[in-house]
Amino acid sequence: MKLALTIAGSDSGGGAGIQADIKTFSAHGVFGMSVITSVTAQNTRGVIGIEDISPEMVSLQMQAVFEDLYPDAVKIGMVSSGGIIGAIADGLKKYGPRKVVLDPVMISKGGSYLLKPEAMNALKDKLIPLSLVVTPNLMEAEALTGMVIKTPEDMREAARKIIGLGAKSVVVKGGHLTGDALDVFYDGHKFYEITSERVNTRNTHGTGCTFSSAIAANLALGYDLIESVKRAKDYITGAIKNSLDIGHGVGPTNHFWRWDNEN
Repeated sequence: MKLALTIAGSDSGGGAGIQADIKTFSAHGVFGMSVITSVTAQNTRGVIGIEDISPEMVSLQMQAVFEDLYPDAVKIGMVSSGGIIGAIADGLKKYGPRKVVLDPVMISKGGSYLLKPEAMNALKDKLIPLSLVVTPNLMEAEALTGMVIKTPEDMREAARKIIGLGAKSVVVKGGHLTGDALDVFYDGHKFYEITSERVNTRNTHGTGCTFSSAIAANLALGYDLIESVKRAKDYITGAIKNSLDIGHGVGPTNHFWRWDNEN
């Protein structure tokens, strides 16, 4: 049994964050574990409250996992403060996981800020250099680079700049562009364009969390990085196509769509 760890915030609505990550790991046949960084009160309509876990408790959770259930891959999501980022970076240096996927979560679908502005430099300086792959959407890539991104060439330039921050590789997700859903993957040497059909649905809550945790799950299973990204792209496309029309806002993706389609 392969093991994967998510270090992220909790979503009480179950569509994103820790809950989406654990579901994604399970859908891939990977045993999931968690280090909770923040507790959010949210649903399909938005976030109504956020309470951070102390950096000390984040460190203890990492210790508990790494000293008994060493993960084959790690996904990092919501890390709202500099103190939490520092605790995670210290843990990664201490325990040394090689397959780290960083999803730089900054703003929720409803527009709530999930990364405190003063924590941006800590994210750049402490977590990006420890990551195997960083997976920003267009808004996050703009925040990381100071660019305005409108075209695939802009996405490639943003990827170059994020590599310049110390990332080993990056996937700039083009879900907010028009046309086919285009992601640009860059490993510091070569660009890959990974496309899929654009699915016309409002139910996309948790897509970023799910995509990054799918990359981590596939890395844990032993696939190389580009294959893991391609498999994650196929998985999230299916999860969106089979999304769940529940709640009164932006519904979640269907993490178990493959199982549902087989039964």
